[in-house]
Amino acid sequence: MSVGEFTASNIAMDMDEKDKNKAGTVDMAKLTSDIAAQKELAGKGQLTQAVEGLLNLEKSSRLAEDITATKACCSAILDVCHEAKDWRALEENVMLLTKRRGQLKQAIQATVRQAMSYIDAIEDKDTRVSLIKTLQAVTEGKIFVEIERARLTRRLAVIKEAEGKVEEAADILQEVAVETFGAMAKTEKIAFILEQVRLCLDKKDFIRAQILSRKVSPRAFVERKGEGQGEIGIEGTAIEEAEKGTPSLSALKLRYYQLLIRYHAHNNNYLEVTRCYRAIYEVHAAAEDADKWKPVLKAVCWYLVLSPAYSTPHGSSSDRTTLLTATMQDKKLSELPGHKALLTTFTTSEVIRWAAFEAQFGAEMADVAEEVFADPQRRSDLQLRVVEHNVLVAAKYYSRLRTARLAAVLDLTQEKMEKHVADLVVCGAIRAKMDRPSGVITFAPAQRPEEQLNGWAGNIARLLGLVDKSCQLIEKEAMVHKVGLATAS
Repeated sequence: MSVGEFTASNIAMDMDEKDKNKAGTVDMAKLTSDIAAQKELAGKGQLTQAVEGLLNLEKSSRLAEDITATKACCSAILDVCHEAKDWRALEENVMLLTKRRGQLKQAIQATVRQAMSYIDAIEDKDTRVSLIKTLQAVTEGKIFVEIERARLTRRLAVIKEAEGKVEEAADILQEVAVETFGAMAKTEKIAFILEQVRLCLDKKDFIRAQILSRKVSPRAFVERKGEGQGEIGIEGTAIEEAEKGTPSLSALKLRYYQLLIRYHAHNNNYLEVTRCYRAIYEVHAAAEDADKWKPVLKAVCWYLVLSPAYSTPHGSSSDRTTLLTATMQDKKLSELPGHKALLTTFTTSEVIRWAAFEAQFGAEMADVAEEVFADPQRRSDLQLRVVEHNVLVAAKYYSRLRTARLAAVLDLTQEKMEKHVADLVVCGAIRAKMDRPSGVITFAPAQRPEEQLNGWAGNIARLLGLVDKSCQLIEKEAMVHKVGLATAS
């Protein structure tokens, strides 16, 4: 390497070369026989003496800075403790080996990983938790075992959640910020963050769930070069293999949007819920799995209907129009004629009668009862959207309308009709003035004086133009028929 190539990856490779040069200073054949003798001694029940002998071998290997020999000695100490089922001794020796002066980082990492492999074999829950906490204490503050610490924290959170302590599990998992880990696989990072979001949603901490969900971008679910196992990350460290059982990127994408649906559904933000279902639908539609994309497309249609047709703090009307147009143009929607008719009903400028609407789309509503209408609030919001659609239609066709007539069209009492019209005026969906004494609603917006004068001037100009054109035609006809026109004296 030249002097100018001073990068993090080159530094890491230089360190690996130095570590390789340190290896081989201990006679491995003799060390192997000595370790076997100590294991045989431990098999006879003399665990303490065997551990003392192995610690002496570890010390000499560590002082010689032989990585292979040191790791072999540490592994042997853990093996004899594990075979004897002496978990207390295992914890003490893990703590001792990792705290010894000048201990090699590779040896600490190997010790922690080997101890982690014993966790699932421990039947007693308290013993398992104790070992996890010991390993957490050992890995605290050490960057080279940060991935192992994150995995330990996740296991502890799983145990606490199984005990019904969801809040404690969420607090434990939030202690680790895996987004800063350069050597962790991207899929494992995303899975860890999504688990944090899920626990926050389970304990009803929706604000923190939103903050955590923003750590994952939809662009993260696209495979990019330089993110695979063994490749060098931006910090100069090789990306490690994801933990066994980590879902694939496509499965994580579905889980991500399902968690966002839970969050936005809590806030009744139907437009964002529609976007999430739309993203899930695109995944299933690409796979051509009708059993999966059909229920999702049905949910997309219903949440589009539930979304307000006007701009709100949750989203603009243009976003809804874009989603509605894309859904209506989808060829797969033709396989769901009932839901296509549903969207068509809300795109035409016709009054919707709730009784007729319920009779026509009752079967479709029952089909998505669990996914969409499990909350009774959804049905109330659907009735509200029908009323709002009817008011918008009335405002489109009428400039003045009697309140009694509008209440009859909406199938509402006059008080409820006034409330819905007032709400739409406040939202900016329509412009209207209500004259209660005379019982008249004016939908036409009030004109400013200059606009009114410009309108009058334009009307007069058009009128004079028509008079002038009529005079010319009359004179033309008189000349053709040689008829004299009497002129005023």
